[in-house]
Amino acid sequence: MSRRRTAAVAPAPRCTVTVCRGCCCGTAEVPGVDHAAQLALLRAELSQIARIRVVTCLDACEQADVVVVQPSAAGRARGGRPVWLGRVNDPDATADIVAWVRAGGPGIVDPPEILDLYAFGPSRRVRQGLAD
Repeated sequence: MSRRRTAAVAPAPRCTVTVCRGCCCGTAEVPGVDHAAQLALLRAELSQIARIRVVTCLDACEQADVVVVQPSAAGRARGGRPVWLGRVNDPDATADIVAWVRAGGPGIVDPPEILDLYAFGPSRRVRQGLAD
């Protein structure tokens, strides 16, 4: 009786969703937002297909709550770059982020147009800090 061996297949590199939870984001500084529910939704909906990364501060406090969607390796190869989203304080915005990442994220598919309202460009110093 022969046994067939199958080569282990490495999982495809995934998008990374970075969620700021620090001095302003995820705190009472932004009232009326269920920050725990927002993070729980991202984890529940995306943890199988994306890396969810929680950081202490992205130094863009004026944009609280901040979420950064970084492309997968395939998305980066197709020109995708990290997309910074600020004032993500609405469950619908979080749902739009989930739908976009599920569809492939930056470089693979364009974000829903509504997310254009949340997009912002951080300073070079802040962008470099995320890369670390």
